[in-house]
Amino acid sequence: MIRGIDVSSYQSSFDTDGLSFVFIKATEGRSYVNPRLSAQTKKARDGGCVVGFYHFLWPGNLTAQAEYFVSKAPEKGGDLLAVDWETTGSGTHASNAEKDKFIREVKRLRPHNRVLLYCNRNFWLNIDTTSYAGDGLWIADYVSAGKPRIQADWRFHQYTDNPLDKNVGDFASEAALRDWATP
Repeated sequence: MIRGIDVSSYQSSFDTDGLSFVFIKATEGRSYVNPRLSAQTKKARDGGCVVGFYHFLWPGNLTAQAEYFVSKAPEKGGDLLAVDWETTGSGTHASNAEKDKFIREVKRLRPHNRVLLYCNRNFWLNIDTTSYAGDGLWIADYVSAGKPRIQADWRFHQYTDNPLDKNVGDFASEAALRDWATP
């Protein structure tokens, strides 16, 4: 297992020591861009980490959301892209068909990047009906690192949000992650 974190605009600073990867919130819906995106990307790259970007998915107009996401997320080979599929602030969530369409559209727009699905255990077990996670599942389940309570294969596991979102990757080494991240 390798270690990493995910950050959003709420994290004004973070340390990359001992980390192999950093996921950074890039966008949400069709209008929000993380104001710290550039600085956080530079910090993660300067720290030698594999970098991923995620989009917080809202229901509706999935093609426009995918286009918005890829227009704002830096484009570099070996970067990871992810969709954050969970309940929105207004209590809604994208449907299974919308989630699947978004992943497929991002894969079409960025064919040289891996595209992942991020969701929590409840969404994976009780909301998801297609089990489509693009190139891999990033599961949130706050239990022991690397032991999410699901049967499906996963690539990343978010195991705590205290004091920030900490993750492990199911890779033997950072080099193995880098090899996988470049399809």
